[in-house]
Amino acid sequence: MLNAVLLLAEAVLYFGAMVTLFSFRSRIGLGVFVCALGVMHFLETYLASVFYVALPFGLVSPGSAVMFSGKLVMLLLLYMKEDAATVRQPIYGLLLGNAVMIGLVLILRLHAISPLPDGKMPDIGFIDEMGWLMVWGTSLLFVDAVLIILLYEKLGAHLRHMPFTRILASVACVLTFDQAGFFTALHFVAGAPIEVFFGGWFAKMAAALVYSGMLVAYLRWVEDHEIALPRGLSDIFDTLTYRERYEALVKHVGRDGLTGLLHRGSFDADGEAAVAAGIRTAKPLSLLIVDVDHFKSINDRFGHAEGDKVLKSVAAVLIETVGSEKQVFRIGGEEFAILCPQPHALARLLGEGIRNAIKTSAHTSRFNITVSAGVSTVGETTRCLADIFALADQRLYKAKSSGRDRVIGEPGSEVGAREAAPKTA
Repeated sequence: MLNAVLLLAEAVLYFGAMVTLFSFRSRIGLGVFVCALGVMHFLETYLASVFYVALPFGLVSPGSAVMFSGKLVMLLLLYMKEDAATVRQPIYGLLLGNAVMIGLVLILRLHAISPLPDGKMPDIGFIDEMGWLMVWGTSLLFVDAVLIILLYEKLGAHLRHMPFTRILASVACVLTFDQAGFFTALHFVAGAPIEVFFGGWFAKMAAALVYSGMLVAYLRWVEDHEIALPRGLSDIFDTLTYRERYEALVKHVGRDGLTGLLHRGSFDADGEAAVAAGIRTAKPLSLLIVDVDHFKSINDRFGHAEGDKVLKSVAAVLIETVGSEKQVFRIGGEEFAILCPQPHALARLLGEGIRNAIKTSAHTSRFNITVSAGVSTVGETTRCLADIFALADQRLYKAKSSGRDRVIGEPGSEVGAREAAPKTA
């Protein structure tokens, strides 16, 4: 029991120390984190070869179960928040550093060694054993890092909204592969018994569970969620970046930069497709064009910054009222369009709901914001997007010219508040 508690304490200490360094990377640089990761490589390999404790399920080394498992999770974190081009740097550094170490040891063997006064002599055999184990372990780590990135990306298609399960599955699979590979070397180099394999595997699965939980908590409560620009997807270990960043950027292509709504280009493409689908399937499709009344006076009196806030607030009310951001577009300065898969009467009611929602919204009431809207529907004389847009636009103009703050869905209809005298658009 004591050994299990100590291993858990070591995992918490390791994770806490490393993510603290990682969280300060913007101030002190990533080099501190990477160097700390590399410094423990020798201790990790040494402990994995000679230091074991007994647990109910077998012999376990803190070097393998705690430190190596933790390092793999740190590399995954580095990939998630930076990119694969950064992940390869510590691994290449460890691999080349170990190769240099082996080369230097081979040269050191040529020296005529003088004993110290107390008769001590260097243990070249131990250095040889450790050096080759470190090279083998780092080579495995290189493969492990590639595999964990590939697994993490592959599982993203199914577990995008289950980060704990996604991370745990990735870490557990790669640690299983690594345990088999590293035990093979330990068995032939250090004579490790089979109990080491099974004990180490159970311990690594427990470590995967603990580290995955801590990593999800760290990402949720500590790390920010800013999206970085992608650098390409050509090589999994060259320039591949965090896929969610790329997909998030793709998601925002075709959106208005101010309000986040789909922009005019998306409206043209989506609208044409929606009209064609409506005609093909005989399902109703209506269009609402909504315009903010007297918007120019807001910019003139309060400035464009306040005007931008009004547009954002109107956009938020539109999405909330319509219920789907995929149907709402900003097609001009203060003009919005809504593609509504409903018959004409229901589309007019939706327009009235939008008018009332904006008029009573706490975000727009400061400026007494109102909107006017025109409604048209796909029919015998409106068989394309240009037709229903032109008709809705005519009715919007009529709503403006007949007093604003109203919804017009057909010639002669005026739904909404009526002002004493008509005003120009």
